[in-house]
Amino acid sequence: MADIRGTVLELAPPTMGEYPMQHVEPGDVAWVLVSTILVLLMTIPGLALFYAGMVRKKNVLAIMMQSFMLCAAMTVVWVVAGYSLAFTNGNAWIGDLSRVFLNGLADNWDKPFTLGAGSANAQPTTIPESVFLMYQMAFAIITPAVVTGSCADRMKFSAMLVFFTLWSLLVYAPLAHWVWAPTGWLATMGLADFAGGTVVEINCGVSGLICALMLGKRLGYGHENMAPWNLSYAVIGASLLWIGWMGFNSGGALAANGRAGMAVLVTQIAAAGATLTWTFAEWFLRGKPSVLGAISGAVAGLVAITPAAGFVLPGPALAIGLVAGAVCFWTATTMKAAFGYDDSLDAFGVHGIGGILGTLATGWFAFGPLSATKDAPSGAYVGGLSLLAVQAVGVAATIVYCAAASWVLLKITDMVVGLRVSREEEREGLDIVLHGEQVF
Repeated sequence: MADIRGTVLELAPPTMGEYPMQHVEPGDVAWVLVSTILVLLMTIPGLALFYAGMVRKKNVLAIMMQSFMLCAAMTVVWVVAGYSLAFTNGNAWIGDLSRVFLNGLADNWDKPFTLGAGSANAQPTTIPESVFLMYQMAFAIITPAVVTGSCADRMKFSAMLVFFTLWSLLVYAPLAHWVWAPTGWLATMGLADFAGGTVVEINCGVSGLICALMLGKRLGYGHENMAPWNLSYAVIGASLLWIGWMGFNSGGALAANGRAGMAVLVTQIAAAGATLTWTFAEWFLRGKPSVLGAISGAVAGLVAITPAAGFVLPGPALAIGLVAGAVCFWTATTMKAAFGYDDSLDAFGVHGIGGILGTLATGWFAFGPLSATKDAPSGAYVGGLSLLAVQAVGVAATIVYCAAASWVLLKITDMVVGLRVSREEEREGLDIVLHGEQVF
């Protein structure tokens, strides 16, 4: 039986709805807890520093504040209703409210957790539910934080809080249910998404693009110098993202096993490949290899390998990374310039495009034995035209839903508190205007 993100668990057939051999495995608990901490590290301080280094000096505290506050706000939203909507059985589209305020967690707090218990595709694990929901919480935190890169320098703080609270409940939670809950319609269709190519990467990239389009361009975009304030901050942030991504991807195994080890290996390989292709493409086309290009390439490779991490071998991982670096370089520079949209820190150009590429590549390169089970000895996910078609459906559904829902929620937010600061406030800088502080 393959559990969430395809983790293989060798367990006896269920009897009376229970799994007699299921038990809490301390090593698995330890690894998933470490992975959870690594994913949290990606948001604070990783993403906060990464984004802070790339905006102008007058907005550095504002963008860091967004990552920090979303870490707090999304935690509460997840506890109140997000987790219940994402991972309870519900129906094919959304979970139910049985776990609102984590209701029932105390009943089996030290017992092994079965995702989708009572459903036809129940997925037993060897970790307690508290560990599982905390790991998933870290994903629910970083995903909206990535979106803020597309609307940097111009979104109201109040609008940010209202929009992402609604977005977490009505965009992120349903999509997580579709893909990772046993009763979700994309999960039952057989979508292969190990660590968030659809739920995290395409989701935040497409939502970020809609934010950028609805907010409009930054004042002076294309005419004024908008060079990064402090690239050393961005390098430190990117380095933390690279390291944290090891837990982001391999924790999806929900166990300390060979599959987690393979996920770490292919994550490193893809990141390295993309760093090189972005750097050399920029060097060849623009005369100099930039620091900003190198760290952007690394993130592109990490994004692209995310859905594939537990499904592919090192060779395909290198290919995915090499292609992602080149493609994301083009989308974040040439394509963005051609269409004229202001995706400030390239959430769409890197995360959206990289997520699409990686999700589709998983459909072709998935190595069956990595997801083999007793019921599917050749593999639950085997690369080929059949799986590629399922992946394409998942990509299309994610793009359409995220774009439409984000547009509606932004309209609602605009009516309630307004989306954008005034022209005068934007010129002065969000640090002083919104928070009364500044960096000297």
